[in-house]
Amino acid sequence: MSQLDFLDRDTLAGALLVAVVVAFCAWVAGRLVRLAVHRILTRPKHVPSDPTAIQFMGQLARAGVYVFAVLTYAHLIPALSNLGSAWLASVGVLSVVVGLAAQNTLGNLIAGVTLLLYRPFNIGDRLQVTAPTGLETGVVESLNLGYTILRTPDERHIVIPNSLMSSQTNVNLSSSGGRLICLVPFTVSPDTDLEHARKVLIEIAGQFSKAEDYVGSPVTALSSTSVTLTLQVWCDGFKAAADLKSNLFEAARKRFKAEGIELR
Repeated sequence: MSQLDFLDRDTLAGALLVAVVVAFCAWVAGRLVRLAVHRILTRPKHVPSDPTAIQFMGQLARAGVYVFAVLTYAHLIPALSNLGSAWLASVGVLSVVVGLAAQNTLGNLIAGVTLLLYRPFNIGDRLQVTAPTGLETGVVESLNLGYTILRTPDERHIVIPNSLMSSQTNVNLSSSGGRLICLVPFTVSPDTDLEHARKVLIEIAGQFSKAEDYVGSPVTALSSTSVTLTLQVWCDGFKAAADLKSNLFEAARKRFKAEGIELR
């Protein structure tokens, strides 16, 4: 095999050499995009930016680099270029097959772009979402081309497809400036003196510094066998609300028993 064979794109050796060169250039370009995104995210003071948008657009740019590399390689190799007319005839059928096979993937990609444009949440926001395990709360760690990843307080990761994330109702707990209302339901017997029970709940809430402001204790459920009072107090963040809720349950159990209030 002569040296000219490696320079001739019509030969197998030449096609392999071009493939290596194109793959290397694509890898370098993708690496540069990743480094650029990392540099922008680590220097927010110098470049005002939205981390969610930058990470998402960086992933799109890297995907575009690889697609461009494949198309460039097909254009540079004469044997592949000559097949263009034959490929063109089957594009319609192929597009239908690929569309049906990848409809979920394409739907997630389009939904990810929608989330990026409307930005109902950003990376670092705390969301309340509906998952197969029920109502879950977590911090947005990543918004990529297909999925949104949340990290829960107990260090679990919830992976939600972007198509589901854009269609379901999400509660952004970070949009209130960090403060949120802690809701603690107490179910008592129907013959309970509700005003006395409310007074006891106010006194219990006042024992804890994490209960910043008392909102109220309205009746939120009613039946022939029980009445539910929901204590509502402002807290400084989700962690404080979770801790306060546990403390209030424990304190209320002891205090209600001493006051003769029956819990159901």
